[in-house]
Amino acid sequence: MSVFSSPVPLPVIVTRLRAAGCVFAEDEAELLVSAAPTSADLAAMVERRVAGEPLEHVLGWAEFCGLRVAVEPGVFVPRPRTGFLIDQAAALAGRVAGTPVVLDLCCGTGAMGAALAARLERAELHAADLHPAAVRCARRNLPGAHVYEGDLYEPLPATLRGRVDLLITSPPYVPSGSVGLLPPEARLHEPLMALDGGDDGLDVVRRVIAGAPDWLAPGGHLLVETSERQAAPTADAVAGAGLTVRVAVSGELDATAIIGARRRS
Repeated sequence: MSVFSSPVPLPVIVTRLRAAGCVFAEDEAELLVSAAPTSADLAAMVERRVAGEPLEHVLGWAEFCGLRVAVEPGVFVPRPRTGFLIDQAAALAGRVAGTPVVLDLCCGTGAMGAALAARLERAELHAADLHPAAVRCARRNLPGAHVYEGDLYEPLPATLRGRVDLLITSPPYVPSGSVGLLPPEARLHEPLMALDGGDDGLDVVRRVIAGAPDWLAPGGHLLVETSERQAAPTADAVAGAGLTVRVAVSGELDATAIIGARRRS
């Protein structure tokens, strides 16, 4: 919380933000003022935002599922629509006997793992990502969890194999040809590896799905965030990996989750 009285009137900041294209300029101005420790910091933060840097990078945090999640510049910002996948995972966690074992793969800031853990009485939480800055954020956001740096399943301990009750993931799924169409905040300020999913957007998604059966416990679930357009091929890949599959959709959030389950026998 800010400990100074801004020498710059709030309406002036709002005007600058609105001129830069910030739709919620009033709300953003209040957040910037409340977060800046000094007037010099405030001026620098306003300049960064006006230059197009994501508000979350400027503030150092993002709101996700009611939590304040630490983010660093250059790290993928968790999207509100991903909360739909967390809803699905929390419902499935209620069916797990004992302490659910959760793996947040391609975890980014660890926002998904943190949000799911906050919904559960207890959980054994693991998370992994390839991006070093994301892993730093995840270790801040997931105290007490096991956070690994590396490519998908590669850094995970062998003792986790066959024990995961809930494998949640939001891997990159934007087709390479569509990355240039993303809003500048994402395209210019978030890591390409968190966005670009290859020619059809499913390169990483397929690798996640192919490896999932080896890590899921009997009766365990894989939950993959994707787009409506990619739901069918993603579901086909899940079925091809030997998992039962269903598609969950939220029109309100424009969210799609493909849910696969490992059979108990």
